[in-house]
Amino acid sequence: MVKIALISAIIFVLAVVMTMAGRGGGNFYVLLLVLTGIPMHQAATTGQFILFMTALSAFFVFQKNKAVVWPLAILIGTLTASAAFAGGYFSHWFSGFTLKIIFSGLLAIAGGLMLLPIKEAGEQGTRKGFGYWRFESGGQTYTVNLWVAVSVTLSAGFGSGMVGVSGGSFLVPLMALACGVPMRAAVGTASTLIASTALMGFIGHTIQGDFSPVLALPLAAVTVVGGFIGGKFAMKTKPKHLKLLFAYTTLLAALFMVVNAFYSRVS
Repeated sequence: MVKIALISAIIFVLAVVMTMAGRGGGNFYVLLLVLTGIPMHQAATTGQFILFMTALSAFFVFQKNKAVVWPLAILIGTLTASAAFAGGYFSHWFSGFTLKIIFSGLLAIAGGLMLLPIKEAGEQGTRKGFGYWRFESGGQTYTVNLWVAVSVTLSAGFGSGMVGVSGGSFLVPLMALACGVPMRAAVGTASTLIASTALMGFIGHTIQGDFSPVLALPLAAVTVVGGFIGGKFAMKTKPKHLKLLFAYTTLLAALFMVVNAFYSRVS
């Protein structure tokens, strides 16, 4: 009982912080569960389930505040899913150590880029022509350079699929930097995509019989509250602070991935 209470408290904090940053945080959930003695397959399944519940609860907050850019969510979600499938298929070409190092490098780049100034939709200009997509969402007009957005989306989806994560670490920089989406809307749209990705992963694990309701349901109840509170905080937090939160948590995840890669190699 004490162990479950401690896990719940830590997961609650993670859910709030990760939701505010627009990150899934699934790697942190799984690590925490494994460190407490839960078998890896069960930990992965539980992690996907609570990740889905966290993102879903946050989604309702963001949607209510019109912070979900649906045209981008559909485009990026479709491309990411396709690229993630390919990444998973070709992942056996690389060792686990190589995958972790590649992924940590991508995380470091994503986190570093978020420390740069962002040109939001109103500052992007009104370029038209082949390769530029202009649309309206939530009362805001966006002009997206598809050459950049599609190439980055496919690369991020492929890399995420190779290492088995949701790709939330790349979604926010993609939308904020490449698509000119305001930071709050980027976080809200990322939460929507993370929820759909986590649900598909959870279903796949559950089919294999790895779902433990006794463990997952209490933790999910905690993360629902955490996701809701995180979404509320995100809507009230200044965009520049959300940027910094995302950047620092992503850089921390990159450092963790490097340490984990070398630890696994020597142990």
